[in-house]
Amino acid sequence: MDEIRRLEALGGAEINEAKKALASAATTLLHGREAAEAAAETARKTFEEGALAASLPTVEIAASEFEGMGALTAFVRAGLVPSTGEARRQVKAGGLRLNDAQVSDERATLSRADLVDGVAKLSFGKKKHVLLKPV
Repeated sequence: MDEIRRLEALGGAEINEAKKALASAATTLLHGREAAEAAAETARKTFEEGALAASLPTVEIAASEFEGMGALTAFVRAGLVPSTGEARRQVKAGGLRLNDAQVSDERATLSRADLVDGVAKLSFGKKKHVLLKPV
């Protein structure tokens, strides 16, 4: 209870520490300590370092489909948005990112140049990330 009171009193940037503690406690209860530690490490690498964490969800597509695929279609294929219409709305709102760069052109297409370590990182908002891997 003392820890809960301490976390409740936090404000501003300190609130992120409370969120991390809550996420870790919930993950430990549901999946165990080992899974909680793995999730925390993935989150740290992804959000604090901007790295491509190998444990991010990965969607494989045929290499022949990747080259020239529309960015909006890629976000739908990755399961980040339900439709290209929603992807288009998110582009206008600034909510989609390809390799941490904001997607600003709804007609953009993917190319081999978009691959980093063999994958393209697609992000919707701050917390939804998928690696798109051509195979």
